[in-house]
Amino acid sequence: MPDPVDALEVSDLPLDDLVACHECDLLMRKPALAVGEKAQCPRCGYELYAHRHNVVERSLALVLAALLLYIPANFLPIMQLNLLGQTSEDTVWSGVVGLFDTGMQGVAAVVFLCSMGIPLLKLLCQLAVLLSIRWKIGRSYGLLLYRIYHHMKDWGMLEVYLMGVLVAIVKLADMASINIGLGLVCFISLLMVQVLLEVVMSPHQIWQALSGEDEHAGD
Repeated sequence: MPDPVDALEVSDLPLDDLVACHECDLLMRKPALAVGEKAQCPRCGYELYAHRHNVVERSLALVLAALLLYIPANFLPIMQLNLLGQTSEDTVWSGVVGLFDTGMQGVAAVVFLCSMGIPLLKLLCQLAVLLSIRWKIGRSYGLLLYRIYHHMKDWGMLEVYLMGVLVAIVKLADMASINIGLGLVCFISLLMVQVLLEVVMSPHQIWQALSGEDEHAGD
């Protein structure tokens, strides 16, 4: 667990040796971690950072899995609705097109960005960052892309879209016959892979690897 520092000690320590808690702003000495260890704030218990094994390789595998799931998740039917003898199949993309065709272009643009556009850009940024570390090329661009990725994190709202789909299924269950499509399975799988990727892709190690401080991020 890191040791807190007082105001008199701060001026005597280099900035690289200090870390501040994102929750309670406690300033601490940055501890050296072994593989599998994590640093927690002694005041509030917030996890400051962790040192995970094979971060780059594991993250690359998850990014590639998410990219493979992206197309079926967005273009395969999420559900099949049978109402009064009429059958329709809905996908994420058909929902965007339907909103656009009914005159709600602004809403369609927001749904497209939050459910399709930004999640794809996030995955591509993560892929480029991890490849720049793995191949040790273009790390200055990797730093830029990783900053862009962090600015986009709050705009990819797959979980909100999933909740909307589940609410729609529950409300329509008494009115029509609904069959769950393969697209919903892929969509949920994509969401779970992205959640796992957020856990595995340790920001502390990625920043260090991009800046050249940690040449063993993939070990």
